Amino acid sequence: MAKIRTVAFQMDHISSVNIAGDSTFAMALEAQARGLELFHYTPDRLTQRDGRIFATVEPMQVRDVKGDHFTLGEKQRVDLSTMDVVHLRQDPPFDMGYITSTHLLERIHPKTLVVNDPAWVRNSPEKIFVTEFADLMPATLISRDPMEIARFREEMGDIILKPLYGNGGAGVFHSARDDRNFTSLLEMFGQMYRGEPYIAQAYLPAVRKGDKRILLVDGEPVGAINRVPAEHDSRSNMHVGGRAEPTEITAREREICARIGPALRERGFLFVGIDVIGDYMTEINVTSPTGIREVKKFGGADVASLLWNAIEAKRG
Repeated sequence: MAKIRTVAFQMDHISSVNIAGDSTFAMALEAQARGLELFHYTPDRLTQRDGRIFATVEPMQVRDVKGDHFTLGEKQRVDLSTMDVVHLRQDPPFDMGYITSTHLLERIHPKTLVVNDPAWVRNSPEKIFVTEFADLMPATLISRDPMEIARFREEMGDIILKPLYGNGGAGVFHSARDDRNFTSLLEMFGQMYRGEPYIAQAYLPAVRKGDKRILLVDGEPVGAINRVPAEHDSRSNMHVGGRAEPTEITAREREICARIGPALRERGFLFVGIDVIGDYMTEINVTSPTGIREVKKFGGADVASLLWNAIEAKRG
């Protein structure tokens, strides 16, 4: 088995992360514990020159200490193909900057193992990839045509409307059949998301009991947390007020994971987070899924360790 020695994290700046709930930080802690040499860079430091991919990186050390969680060394320009592993971990939005970074990283993968496979990340936006499993989802519409969306709401009653390429609960609205602000909401979406479709889904009342995040490593479920929305909010995302609580993976959820597992493995998705409300899957997150620290906090698996085991096996 080829030994991994160096790993680079393409991420939002390490100074900005909340270590209590940051999965990238958990991956870095585990890599450091395994004796790997860590490097840090932000996406704007990625460069292509004459077919080679470079980045201005900084050696990184991490500590599980709030307010003193990292040390960065001297900046250096490196050919990323000399790295053993690169983690593609900056948060969306899934915009042209994100898409371009996948094109560049595709040049070094798989000689340098990029997690997740950048070509498939680009081709699998989480709110579109999930529609390949339409029978596992609530009724879903992708469109920016106001008449189509109005027709969908009339048929479904309550709906959730959100930007197709959004993240973190931003721009997510619950609209009831008799919502008199609906036309204004569509006008606002038209101004904010020019040229992009939106996604509408039938509202699932089961969300009041929680929106479950299930983590999969190499296509297998390894842990889950339940995220319960605040009393006056439809969103369960933790950084907008959702509450994390321990949970178990149900038989129905294992059935969902078994259905999607082969597709995840075919696409080289070593680390994925899916969202499940009641009996339905709503998203497959392949860009920078979170939940590792929460699963461990509630006594679940050490997902970071399981992920690095899978990475080592893949490199072999």
